[in-house]
Amino acid sequence: MDTAMNVSLEKLQMVQPYNFEMSWDLRPFLEEYWVASFLIVLIYLLLIIVGQNYMKARKGFNLQGPLILWSFSLAIFSILGTVRMWSYMGTLLFTMGLKQTVCFTSYIEDNIVRFWSCVFLLSKIVELGDTAFIILRKRPLIFVHWYHHSTVLLFTSFGYKNRVPSGGWFMTMNFGVHSIMYTYYTLKAAKVRHPSMLPMVITSLQILQMVMGTIFGILNYIWRKEKGCYTTTGHFFWSFMLYGTYFILFAHFFQKAYLRPKVKAKTKSQ
Repeated sequence: MDTAMNVSLEKLQMVQPYNFEMSWDLRPFLEEYWVASFLIVLIYLLLIIVGQNYMKARKGFNLQGPLILWSFSLAIFSILGTVRMWSYMGTLLFTMGLKQTVCFTSYIEDNIVRFWSCVFLLSKIVELGDTAFIILRKRPLIFVHWYHHSTVLLFTSFGYKNRVPSGGWFMTMNFGVHSIMYTYYTLKAAKVRHPSMLPMVITSLQILQMVMGTIFGILNYIWRKEKGCYTTTGHFFWSFMLYGTYFILFAHFFQKAYLRPKVKAKTKSQ
């Protein structure tokens, strides 16, 4: 078993870290002050109320230029994260098997994972700025938007602190979806023509992400008693609860945004 593990780890070294991925590690700081994420979310929610009240009697700002730059920057960041994490997790999957990727044991201290999990957590704070553009432009702020932003930050901080099993897949899948989503936001803000099906594809990928996250959590819980596989009832409960609520909310949004209009149109034509 040890020999096979050593061979797999040697193969995994084919994915070499860049110098910037080995330059710094904020894990001790972020693990110690992870509870600050609750304060950040509280301030975020209060600013939503303040911002909406402030804009109530005012005309929405255009902000096209800043929005293009904002979305483009997050798109590039997400694409880089996708390339690095998918190459790493893919190599890990095919060399060491699904169980090792779900149990989150042998690879958590790798420089690539350590760097990208750190910036991934910080990016969840930055992405709260999406809401500022919605409020300042006086666009509808739906429940799933601020709920998702708030809880993802809290869950990411919780998972980072406790090294939640399958967290690698949570990060990798999120990077992948966001690389497409923020590219779409960039094109939309720049008023560039894009495939009309793209928004529906993005929501479908988000729903698929919730399904896969739930499956990984269940597998991790099933394998928890095996050597090298770690989880707790608390990890399983919170991941299952969050993925469950995300699935329900995004599925409802999908039905409301893409299916219901077609039903109404068909009814009118009849």
